[in-house]
Amino acid sequence: MKPTDLHDTGRCQIANDVISLVGDKWSVLVVSTLGNGRLRFSELKRAVEGVSQKMLTTTLRGLERDGYLTRTVYPTVPPRVDYELTELGIELLEPVSALGQWAVTNHARVLDARRTYDARTD
Repeated sequence: MKPTDLHDTGRCQIANDVISLVGDKWSVLVVSTLGNGRLRFSELKRAVEGVSQKMLTTTLRGLERDGYLTRTVYPTVPPRVDYELTELGIELLEPVSALGQWAVTNHARVLDARRTYDARTD
């Protein structure tokens, strides 16, 4: 499939439905972090710098709902909760990693473009 094939309204809606969650800043960071293996909530919170507890909880629920990760609760005191990528989540790692690498590689170009644009509009 070519990117231009997504311009069909039905396909556009389908793509938007999936990308709206996985393209979110926190979702990308959580999926990338879990790509290294299963983590507890507290470990994820420390690893995903800048995320609030509420936002991490919301992100994890969305990713679980869409089938990208599993949540396992252990009946201990205090309760232990682990998160791990599913097969679908592992498949998502490749495009997420590619996008992240592209962003790092092209960061300077994006900053230059912003400066050029801002200089024209000021």
